[in-house]
Amino acid sequence: MTGDLFGEPLATPGQREALGAQACVLRGFAGADVPALLQALERVLQPAPWRHMTTPGGFTMSAAQTNCGPLGWVSDRRGYRYAAWDPLSGQPWPAIPPAFERLARDAAAAAGFQGFEPDACLVNRYVPGARLSLHQDKDETDYEHPIVSVSLGMPAVFLWGGRERADKAARVPLFHGDVVVWGGVDRLRFHGVLPLKPVPHPLLGEQRINLTLRRAG
Repeated sequence: MTGDLFGEPLATPGQREALGAQACVLRGFAGADVPALLQALERVLQPAPWRHMTTPGGFTMSAAQTNCGPLGWVSDRRGYRYAAWDPLSGQPWPAIPPAFERLARDAAAAAGFQGFEPDACLVNRYVPGARLSLHQDKDETDYEHPIVSVSLGMPAVFLWGGRERADKAARVPLFHGDVVVWGGVDRLRFHGVLPLKPVPHPLLGEQRINLTLRRAG
């Protein structure tokens, strides 16, 4: 356990915490970039506001989503996939802000993945009670590139599983500014987020914003 979900993180900012052979948490890595990230997110939300997508099974996801980049991840009764157009507006998704790209590139490099250039950024907004079921990221064209996941706002418990859904998942506390990077032999590990507890963040209140940057095309 590296932190207290009802207080301040106990890990040293900048600490690299291994989750697997090619997976780690970079504690507080995004801290200095938070103002630029939030300003950029506001610009993304103007043309592509939050929405709750529907699963292929007809269930509404508890976290709200939007996208930026040439490709955006979408879900509806037709399935999970990447699309170049926002289904709400019929327009292309907004571009990935430079602040997002720079952070993703730097975090990937710090985790051992040089030359990462994302073309898709899924943004999730969690409120108390919202969760993300265990799943693998398998909708991308290939699995050569890493995944970079940035946590902002309320703390969360990240579930880090194995290569089979039934494998026991570790519970990893994530705090404002933490970045998780995984790829290589760990690229298809199951992962998820436990239901969020109502622990307001001083800056973002009762919400957690998660940026997930990938190379999808």
